[in-house]
Amino acid sequence: MSTSDTLRPEERTKLQRVVAASMAGTIVEWYEFFLYAAAATLVFNLILFPPSDNPFNAIIAAFVTYAVGFIARPLGGIVFGHFGDKYGRKKLLQLSIILVGVSTFLMGCLPTFGQIGYLAPTLLVILRFVQGFAVGGEWGGAVLLVAEHSPRNARGFWASWPQAAVPLGNLLATGVLFGLVAVLSDDAFLAWGWRVAFWLSAVIVFIGWYIRTKVTDAPIFQEAQEQVVEGEAGYGVAEVFKRYPRGVFTAMGLRFVENIHYYLVVTFSITYLSVQVGIDSLEILGLLLGAHAIHAVVVPLVGKMTDIVGRKLPYGIGIVLTASWGFFAFPMFNTGDDLVIFIAIAIGLIFHALMYAGQPAIMAEMFPTRMRYSGVSLGYQVTSIVAGSMAPIIATSLLSNYGTWVPIAIYLLIAAAISFVALMFTRETSGIDLAEIDRVDRERRAGERSADV
Repeated sequence: MSTSDTLRPEERTKLQRVVAASMAGTIVEWYEFFLYAAAATLVFNLILFPPSDNPFNAIIAAFVTYAVGFIARPLGGIVFGHFGDKYGRKKLLQLSIILVGVSTFLMGCLPTFGQIGYLAPTLLVILRFVQGFAVGGEWGGAVLLVAEHSPRNARGFWASWPQAAVPLGNLLATGVLFGLVAVLSDDAFLAWGWRVAFWLSAVIVFIGWYIRTKVTDAPIFQEAQEQVVEGEAGYGVAEVFKRYPRGVFTAMGLRFVENIHYYLVVTFSITYLSVQVGIDSLEILGLLLGAHAIHAVVVPLVGKMTDIVGRKLPYGIGIVLTASWGFFAFPMFNTGDDLVIFIAIAIGLIFHALMYAGQPAIMAEMFPTRMRYSGVSLGYQVTSIVAGSMAPIIATSLLSNYGTWVPIAIYLLIAAAISFVALMFTRETSGIDLAEIDRVDRERRAGERSADV
């Protein structure tokens, strides 16, 4: 389907099923990933780490374990990408959802620091690593399953739906936490209520896994898989860096500000609003709930836009607008007014959508099918080590040291400048046929073999 411009009714139905399968798993995995992000500020810093007179110390410690998941994500991307290029997107996606579900469920079973001391954060780090490893393999497979089934003139739109599943997963996690915080006392929530949110992942994981059993890999992948299995074409991380290093590094650069910005908006904002501004946890979760819903709606709209005006223009607008966000958002936070705070968060996520929606199409169009899973996973996940994982830690440290939001806004501005440079080196690929990318790749390899002879 990826090589045609239109879809017959039966093809559209099949593609919609593929989109649902990709989104189901992505919603589950990001429900669990965001659940940890929220719990790091609301729960873990209070019960799984040693007490401190400085409220920022325990939060930073919780965010360090949060960062472990990001460090594990590139490793997951490498492993899942390697085997996903050889054995298929579907099989690896089924494995990733099980891994992330088990690790998240066990987080809900962890004893507190008061019960087992430093073993509590140690176990949390181990489970967080497994969770991050699985999520690292999830994204590439989920978006490629859709991108490789999509018609070339609508790839941006269809491939953006798994991206919309991220705010939907966050919305689900925020909604569950919001409900628990609303109905339970603070003591009950800290004692056992937060665990319920983690245990619910078991039910959601089963649903996502089941839906993923009902789809197949795209024909274009099956053709490329035959060449890989027969030894006619290489695959994996080494092959990507050897053949398409520009694609990998460009993808990393594009991701830099988007990843930092997202975790400043949805993770660090919880810390800033609760500690610096003094907003109640229930209010913060309610504000995020509405903002995630807006984000989920905007992402596919931007995805559609990338099919009309190209991949680069919306991304560039998003980078420029994101560079300004910190300079007006934090003063809006400081008002303490719920509506003003909500607008600041929602605007931040709209800016993010301008960059995030087009990423699956942009990155899928950078690599041939035989190494696409490895290429997009590397480009997407490696950046998270120095971007998303460090953003809440850096922002919290800057706030603790300087007592003002200004250095955080400057930090985001610098990140935007880096990504804008990467955008300048990005080719416009809107409407390209994935089969054409594979044809050029085959001719390139054939030419190299002839030169060797």
